Amino acid sequence: MSTPHNDVFADALKRLDLAAQYAKVDPETLLRLRQPKQFLEVSIPVRMDNGSLRIFTGYRCKYDDTRGPAKGGIRFHQDVTPSEVKALAFWMTFKCAVAGLPFGGGKGGVIVNPFELSMAERERLSRGYIRAIAWAIGTDVDVPAPDVNTNGLIMAWMADEYSNVVGRREPGVITGKPVAMGGSLGRDDATARGGFFILKELEVKLGWDNKKQARRIAVQGFGNAGENFARLAHADGYQVVGVSDSNGALYNAAGLDIAAMLKAEHKPGLLPDPSLCGAGTKKITNAELLELDVDMLVPAAVENVITEENANRIKAKVILELANGPVTVQADGMLERRGVMVIPDILANSGGVTVSYFEWTQNKMGFYWTAEEVRERLALYMRREFSAVFDLAKKHGIGMRIGAYAHALERLGPALESTGTAKRYAKE
Repeated sequence: MSTPHNDVFADALKRLDLAAQYAKVDPETLLRLRQPKQFLEVSIPVRMDNGSLRIFTGYRCKYDDTRGPAKGGIRFHQDVTPSEVKALAFWMTFKCAVAGLPFGGGKGGVIVNPFELSMAERERLSRGYIRAIAWAIGTDVDVPAPDVNTNGLIMAWMADEYSNVVGRREPGVITGKPVAMGGSLGRDDATARGGFFILKELEVKLGWDNKKQARRIAVQGFGNAGENFARLAHADGYQVVGVSDSNGALYNAAGLDIAAMLKAEHKPGLLPDPSLCGAGTKKITNAELLELDVDMLVPAAVENVITEENANRIKAKVILELANGPVTVQADGMLERRGVMVIPDILANSGGVTVSYFEWTQNKMGFYWTAEEVRERLALYMRREFSAVFDLAKKHGIGMRIGAYAHALERLGPALESTGTAKRYAKE
């Protein structure tokens, strides 16, 4: 069974406790990391197109900012809850630390189904949200970004509204903006490309050679991350045998024609007709896609898709988490006992926040890099941190997830302790 929303944060904290066994961290540091530094709930009045007034509820969580300003996306979704926002901000804290970025963790959300709103209503909601939290964010305080159901255009509205509130232009207050508004080249496929760089480093660690044997990959989700990862892997010689969207999945034992699929007309996040995806392509269910016999499974959609209910039926040798929280705590243990390598979300999908860091840096210095420069820097970060986590996990004989959390704690611990609150400093 999937984890209820009200347990998401509790599950996140379980991984903190497991990781603490493999990192030298003061108990007071762990105590501080069990609660967010700041959590806001705001009401957002929005005038609808028909003249009526609706009040939406929004949240912003600054989990920790010891290593730098908080960083994390804003999602528009009808199922947003305080627990989910806290958990996502917690994960962002560790994601930024594991990626070696000078950021803490944050997250935001609004309870709304944005597809029920007109574009004008979405703009008013976006601007209203920023007005409500403007005092709590800033270039060196808390830096939002896109997340579920938000995009570059919405970030442009929000950045513009923040400028209206404070009376000056501050492009670094929000990342994931359009390039014309100070966004970074290379941001559009950063999450997928970061995961792909990890795949290339994994080849070295595991001795994979696609020229001798094409490895098989299944990608769950055909949104930005899933679609771009499938494109990059296919171009590199991998057999992408399965992909899915919210309505189902497509499978081709000989490998889908990803290039043709991307050229075909289809709505964002949804798959084209099977006839356009290569001869022999057939429809399967999302559940069947997760259980395909592949070398790598890439969950790139939503949380809690691999659970204790289906974990023992997963045949993939490696799971690369491009989605946030696709594997539950219970499933994690089951997969580890079976020898399935799980490259966790806080490492695998950190390409997005890494390029957000590049965008923030470019905004602050007023100098912008080429797409090639962005990709070169991203490759350096992703390969370096993957190798560090892989080696740490191997040293302690633990899974990659706990290895990633322990790696992050080795950075968070000294930062929190150096603020002078740890017992060992108090004794001096």
